[in-house]
Amino acid sequence: MKKTILTLACCLVALSAVQAQTAREEIRELPERTGGNYLNYDLVPLKKLSKAPKGYEPFYISHYGRHGARWLLNDNEYKGIIDQLEKAKSAGVLTAKGEDLLAKMQAFYPCTVKRLGELTSVGHRQHEGIARRMTENFPEVFSGNADVTARSTTVLRCEMSMTVASKIIYAFNPKMKFVNDASESFQSYMNRGTEPVLRRLQNSQERRDAMDAANKAFTHPERFCAQLFSSQAYIQDSLNGGGRFMNSVYNAATNMQSHDTDVDILDFFTNDELYDQWRIKNIDWYLQHGAAPQTGGVQQFSQYNLLTNIIETADTVVNKKGWHGATLRYGHEVALMPLACLLELDSCGRAVSDLLKLDEQWVGYRIYPMACNVQLVFYRPKGGKSGDILIKALLNEAEATLPLPTDNFPYYKWTDFRDYFTKKLSDFRTNYPEEKEQPRQMRWPMMF
Repeated sequence: MKKTILTLACCLVALSAVQAQTAREEIRELPERTGGNYLNYDLVPLKKLSKAPKGYEPFYISHYGRHGARWLLNDNEYKGIIDQLEKAKSAGVLTAKGEDLLAKMQAFYPCTVKRLGELTSVGHRQHEGIARRMTENFPEVFSGNADVTARSTTVLRCEMSMTVASKIIYAFNPKMKFVNDASESFQSYMNRGTEPVLRRLQNSQERRDAMDAANKAFTHPERFCAQLFSSQAYIQDSLNGGGRFMNSVYNAATNMQSHDTDVDILDFFTNDELYDQWRIKNIDWYLQHGAAPQTGGVQQFSQYNLLTNIIETADTVVNKKGWHGATLRYGHEVALMPLACLLELDSCGRAVSDLLKLDEQWVGYRIYPMACNVQLVFYRPKGGKSGDILIKALLNEAEATLPLPTDNFPYYKWTDFRDYFTKKLSDFRTNYPEEKEQPRQMRWPMMF
């Protein structure tokens, strides 16, 4: 009973620290947060980490990180806005504010040519910083004859993120064993999509109804469009009311923080308009990848393979006396976000029935900014002494709660972690036998 009380107390303290402000307060303070998965990682506050438990030292880090800041993925995400504004200008209905937006988009557009989806200079710096702090916070992991393996998906921005981070880590200790790789052969756990049962639930009528309700509740383009176009008839007839156009500009505006540029178009929106656009986005991400009851409560199991790989890889190294090193994985937020939900880090695993109030309970930008990452840090007794292996979870370099008992937050027993999540994965397979059996190329040799 005493242990349970201590566990709850530690969790409540941690959660209150993480969620001291509401999303609305956080966004009023920093409107860039409305970008959600476009949030610049360098705007995420860093927090001081706890000292290692007495008599313990870190020896292994198991990591999954998203690529850093990038250009938008599709040319139409830029050019479509320009085309609509130029069309309105030709029709004589573009206001002075509309002319201003058009000029800013035209000035920015040339730098996007043949760079769609690629890592930006901001993305480079994000991963340099994360890698540098990893070696500074846990030098024992990377010192001496450390054994470090880094893999990425085959997408260029992920490969570049891995390369940037690897350069920093290797420079910390050129004597370490270091291997980089990117291959289709391990995409089943690095960048796996949903399988039939999850896809069916994700594309359900209930999800479509939920998104329709969100769009109806939070899409209010009237003021935004009126500042750009002088004709209400044009807005209705040529822009179908302007809701989709407003969303396109919102996407471009919130992703400008991914660039070293003085082009800023966030101020075309009021704070309330940005907040409502973000709420729609937040709901959509939750339905696709979180524990949303509207999509079966199981979408986070899209990362069944990844969590299995994390556990099985750790099994190969945790009992090696004197061994130390890291497993680094570089991929996408569509893996990182559901992994955080699957691990139930902080409030990530919450099931929320009233999606119109989701912003009060589940906040996506706290999980998946550009370069977001999960680090599981393993600790063992110093000097080869016997004792439990301990584990600490970091979400975006901040200590996070796990759904496990502990009287020493943020540290948990590895055996408790392994037992809990092995059972959780097994229960999913039992409850959803129609889901495809997972490929068995799961275990990751540290050197290959």
